[in-house]
Amino acid sequence: MTTMAELTRRGIIGIVKVKHPPVNALSYGVRKGITECMKKAESDPAIQAVVLCGDGRTFPAGADISEFGGKFAEGPDLRSVLVTIENLRKPVVAAIHGTALGGGLEVALSCHYRLMHTTARTGFPEVALGILPAATGTQRFPRVTHLANAIEMITSGRHITAKEAHSKGIVDKLVSGDIIQEGVTFANDIASKPYRHLMVSTRPVIGAENAQHIFDEARKRLASRAVGGPIAPMMCLKAIEGAVKMPTFEKGIQHEADLMYLLMTSGQARAQQYAFFAERAVSKWELPDGKTNSRNTKPKAVKTAAVIGAGTMGTGIAMTLLSRGIPTILIEQDQKFLDRGVAAIGKLIAYQVNKKRITKEQAQKLHTLLKPSLHYADLKDVDIVIEAVFENMDIKKTVFRKMDALCKPSAILASNTSNLNIDEMAAVTKRPGSVIGMHFFAPANVMRLLENIRGRQTSGETIATVMDLSKRIGKVGVLVGNCYGFVGNRMLHMYGAEASFLIEEGCLPHEVDQCIKVFGFPMGFFQVADLSGLDIGYKARKGLGLIGKGLPERFRFGQRYSPISDIMVENGRLGQKSGKGYYNYGKIGGRVPERDPETEELILNFCKKHNIQRRRIAPQEVMERCLYPLINEGFKILQEKIATKDEEIDTIWMTGYGWPRHTGGPMYYARNFVGLPKIYERLLYYKAQFPDSKHWEPCELLRKEAMQQAKL
Repeated sequence: MTTMAELTRRGIIGIVKVKHPPVNALSYGVRKGITECMKKAESDPAIQAVVLCGDGRTFPAGADISEFGGKFAEGPDLRSVLVTIENLRKPVVAAIHGTALGGGLEVALSCHYRLMHTTARTGFPEVALGILPAATGTQRFPRVTHLANAIEMITSGRHITAKEAHSKGIVDKLVSGDIIQEGVTFANDIASKPYRHLMVSTRPVIGAENAQHIFDEARKRLASRAVGGPIAPMMCLKAIEGAVKMPTFEKGIQHEADLMYLLMTSGQARAQQYAFFAERAVSKWELPDGKTNSRNTKPKAVKTAAVIGAGTMGTGIAMTLLSRGIPTILIEQDQKFLDRGVAAIGKLIAYQVNKKRITKEQAQKLHTLLKPSLHYADLKDVDIVIEAVFENMDIKKTVFRKMDALCKPSAILASNTSNLNIDEMAAVTKRPGSVIGMHFFAPANVMRLLENIRGRQTSGETIATVMDLSKRIGKVGVLVGNCYGFVGNRMLHMYGAEASFLIEEGCLPHEVDQCIKVFGFPMGFFQVADLSGLDIGYKARKGLGLIGKGLPERFRFGQRYSPISDIMVENGRLGQKSGKGYYNYGKIGGRVPERDPETEELILNFCKKHNIQRRRIAPQEVMERCLYPLINEGFKILQEKIATKDEEIDTIWMTGYGWPRHTGGPMYYARNFVGLPKIYERLLYYKAQFPDSKHWEPCELLRKEAMQQAKL
């Protein structure tokens, strides 16, 4: 095995440097290497103090997540390494640069002193993986920072800056020079000083005198978010509680280990770790032909960009590009709309300054990168153009013709459509290979998902470029095929249809939404619809011919149809933007949803008009009817090769639609929490109950896999 840690000496100071690029993850080789180097340093009489650091770009960044759920290699576990460091008969200084997260921070806490570069960051992200800092992190951390700080950081998984770490007492000193030299200088100063009292395991918990109040408040805060949520935050709290209540440090460690075992054997931890890997897997794209993929296709350079349309989506997309240093032209056809868009971007930049995320100088740089324009001719030199105009095919075709005529031959032409046919847009250009969909999610400068849609003729180079750009602008890019609604919205349509049928049959909007929130979604379907604007869906349905005179009120194209949302829009109830939708928001633009008697009366009147006998519907039925058609559609999407793997569908739903990560996304949930035989059985049951809804017809791929799983 290649040495993953080395011991060198500068005068009386030993330097233990971890060498496991790119992030010096604490794999078996690193753990073994640190242990061996520490023992060598201890036995070398010429060494009086030790500096522990990382080679390359970071201090050990954290645990090796590839070892999770598997068998650890023979050798020291991380807790053993920490005991070796803390009990060394010479002082050890952690010299932290880059990131020290999770296990990396636990290593630092086992050292007697901690130095941190001013650009470094630290934290305990384990909770996002469904676990807790189980290499003594929950026991050591409240002994270096106040108990309330420890609870907040561990239960949230929040990363903090070096400045905040220093203010909270987590590190002893901030440095801005070469981290190793700074560590050596510091170590020379303390080499002859007593240090055993600095062993974190021997210190008292800071704030223990108010522990009961602190824990009670934390428990209330976590409980308010716990319904339908992950169990890891509460388990983290219980582990930290052990640091106060257990009679010894060793007993606290055992308590921590017991809780970690509970989490590691829970379905939630496995789901959250799957989600972690799924998000990384989607960057490794491949076309259905199996020949073109991320490994054999190189992206083009994108140095300049343009966005057409200065509305909410256009300004959000422009802000995203500007934030990553990409000069961006913002095109509008009307000066008033252009000015409004520029002002909106100005507000977004000012917000970043007010939040101290960027400096005034950086804000000024962003302003200089933006070029507002009324002239399509200014597109002539850009590398990529993203249109974000009204969701209407005729308008988009007009825009694509202009882009094609005026952009340089190598430019990529992209559409921010959420539903429409990419091939139809590409067909009006002379460069269909350079046309692609880039479906940003609102607000575009905040939401992480970017659904990239390949057309029938989209080239591998265009795909590679857009996927590379997605990563560069801080998005999770997922490549999908071309169909109405693509992946996310296509599945959402099934969910929305059943949610609407449920309020016809007996539920009220808040009852459906509550069931979905208990499952773990941050908002239910009707609250999301109000947030997006009910008129958006109305216009889309009108464009599909689902709304118009002479149509049967409860059927469209031979299938069951609920017109309740249409009736809401036609009565001026557009959601938050009008102050009323499925809920009452108190004022135009209000954010707090309240039950609305007018909405409920509208629903009841509709049922009375159509002689619908309303009934009590159990929460389990609500959940199954909302989620199972969505899952069935996911299998159809795989079968049609619109998506090529589960991870693409799951990542889209977790990052763009709020699917709870502790259930791993719809496909993972179906396979691992419910089981495909059960899903298949319930699809058949509801198909018999509702024969006029084709989405209950089980997908053939799902049927086959359910049969295979049943045999196993």
